[in-house]
Amino acid sequence: MLFGQGAVEDYNRAYALHDLYKNKVFFSDVRPVWIEHTHFFWYIRNTPEGKMYMVTDADKRICKNLFDPSKLANKLSAVSGKEVKASALSIDNLQVSRQLDSLRFSFSGSRWTYLAKDDKLIREKGFLGPAPGKYWGNRHEEYRGSVLSPDSKKEAFIRNFNLYIKDRKTGKEEMLSRDGKEGDYYSARIQWSPDCKKIATMKIRPGMKREIFFVESSPADQLQPKLHTREYLKPGDTLDIKQPRIFNIETDTCIIPSMDLYKNQYDLSALEWNADSKALTFEFNQRGHQVYRILELSAETGTVRTLVNEASDTYVNYNRMFRYDLKNGTEMIWMSERDNWNHLYMYNRITGTVKYQITKGEWYVREIIHVDEKKRQIYFSANGMNKKEDPYLIHYYRINMDGTNLTCLTPEEGMHQAWFSQDMNYLVDVYSKTDVPQKAVLRRAKDGRIIMKLEEADIHALKATGWTAPETFVAKGRDGKTDMWGLIFRPSNFNPDKSYPVIEYIYSGPGDQYVPKTFSSWYDTFMPLAELGFIVVQLDAMSTSYRSKSFESICYKNLKDAGLPDRIAWIKAAGEKYSYMDTTRVGIFGASAGGQESMTATLFYPDFYKAAYSSCGCHDNRMDKIWWNEQWMGYPVDESYKASSNVENAHLLKNPLMLVVGEMDENVDPASTMQVVNALIKANKNFELVVLPGSNHTMGGDFGEHKRFDFFVKNLMHKESPAWNLVHANRKN
Repeated sequence: MLFGQGAVEDYNRAYALHDLYKNKVFFSDVRPVWIEHTHFFWYIRNTPEGKMYMVTDADKRICKNLFDPSKLANKLSAVSGKEVKASALSIDNLQVSRQLDSLRFSFSGSRWTYLAKDDKLIREKGFLGPAPGKYWGNRHEEYRGSVLSPDSKKEAFIRNFNLYIKDRKTGKEEMLSRDGKEGDYYSARIQWSPDCKKIATMKIRPGMKREIFFVESSPADQLQPKLHTREYLKPGDTLDIKQPRIFNIETDTCIIPSMDLYKNQYDLSALEWNADSKALTFEFNQRGHQVYRILELSAETGTVRTLVNEASDTYVNYNRMFRYDLKNGTEMIWMSERDNWNHLYMYNRITGTVKYQITKGEWYVREIIHVDEKKRQIYFSANGMNKKEDPYLIHYYRINMDGTNLTCLTPEEGMHQAWFSQDMNYLVDVYSKTDVPQKAVLRRAKDGRIIMKLEEADIHALKATGWTAPETFVAKGRDGKTDMWGLIFRPSNFNPDKSYPVIEYIYSGPGDQYVPKTFSSWYDTFMPLAELGFIVVQLDAMSTSYRSKSFESICYKNLKDAGLPDRIAWIKAAGEKYSYMDTTRVGIFGASAGGQESMTATLFYPDFYKAAYSSCGCHDNRMDKIWWNEQWMGYPVDESYKASSNVENAHLLKNPLMLVVGEMDENVDPASTMQVVNALIKANKNFELVVLPGSNHTMGGDFGEHKRFDFFVKNLMHKESPAWNLVHANRKN
């Protein structure tokens, strides 16, 4: 075998790859936008000469330019004082009128209207850009604006923690509740009944307020550090307790229902009135996520009854649920993993029982696109139905509500993404695989028949650079039966006579699958690293989603599993097939959950994983955000949290480890990494630590990539990296 990777020229080539592959794929990345209430859609055509804005008439099968780009470019050049090329128009948030003659868009910090027929450009007033988003950790419901009644005669609002109503004609205000206070307040998420006679809201006793702290060591606007705080609940913290209340405006009474069916709350949500105003429904997520209920509260008697009771001995995957209440008031469509696969069920809302299962089989419903009550049909996406292809590939389907006439609308092999017209007559289907470029077609929604070809990606210029697609590789997991699907990336100058160390990128968090399935010319996490002289791999092992509930649930109270036994079996199988893959030199890296898992790999499987790069890892699930960790690790916090903790198991470290953390990480408390550091120091272990000033949740950015490259060159190739303070790679940032 030949060696010789990891030299300066390899770094230079790795850093040059992005520019080498950039702008070499044409007629791809179609992202259609249907124009409201029409059969027209527009999209950007990426040509060798630049961008073209196209509009398609689905009825007439005609595709043409949406506007004259040279005219608009001239107008934008005039108002900006800078040259704007017709082939490189950079307009955002584009909205097209139904008549196709008016364009609204953002450009250079302002909002504009372009009247295409008149060639007239108008700057709109008051455009300040998007409002800053609220930090995801906040859960408060005390104050919002007033809520208008359906007849627009009254408005309801919260003042001083209590519920008020106001007559909009007379201005007279009335206080409906009098027991609200700071520690026991009424929610501003107010729901009027359709008949305007009743109001529903939640009475909330707030839980604890936990904060995490960040020291911004090097702020751009001052010399001294800054202290930042964020609200951030962690596993085991005391949560809000909510109780629905119904206020009858006409009788001046309040219904306070029993809490027997919704004790031990993780959350109580989705207050929604029935159409007859006689009852409302709400959803109960039990702490620990083993019970999820749809409950109905009578506005006449105050009784609470169960419509749906979803239960599991591991966890109910509440993030994946779908509920649709039919207008007939007697039926409800519900999505569940109760038979080990994600499927749709028809419920009888009167009896709270399952009438029948709509979809069934060893495949997985992904997303409900549309429910057509008149035709009693459901449009949805799913994966795994075609047993002859990659089980993760998504297709689109239609099925009758009684479970008959299942029709595939996108039958070609590939990962499909579809955009339907508002009336569901047409869909634009864009599909590809990692080794098959993108195609975009227009289909009839009733049968999926292709009625117009839109674009087909041209990759001749890309292939001329020497680019090669990653290989899809399949091998059995730990049980010797179940296929694990993944990708293998090789350097562009790959030589099968050389020996290559193997590096795995890991992210094994349950709740999704992570291996790319669509075509791309550039995989920034993999290709530059492979270019140094590594084989880089990624796979979806057990504990990830969309195969079956049992496939994923192996993670329950056991996040340290991370599918690692499957990963080892898969890499060994690849090594047996490809002798140039040196499975005695295997490294692993990841960020966030992958940061935890990469360190876990070398702690528990040191004979296989010889080096780990771990960025912003949630190394102890007791230190990380509540919603992620209690779902997979359960409640109350028990010894399983310790068993999965890299802090508790830091003393097991035998192999090289690089820890990376952003000091301003709002996603994973940076203290999680520092507690690992503390444990490693106490155990007298050698490791490397990289702290990134001012950085949030990150794989490490450019500097982290540089450190990652050097780390694996040193510890898997056993070479010293170049002296970067003296020698610079030709990197273009």
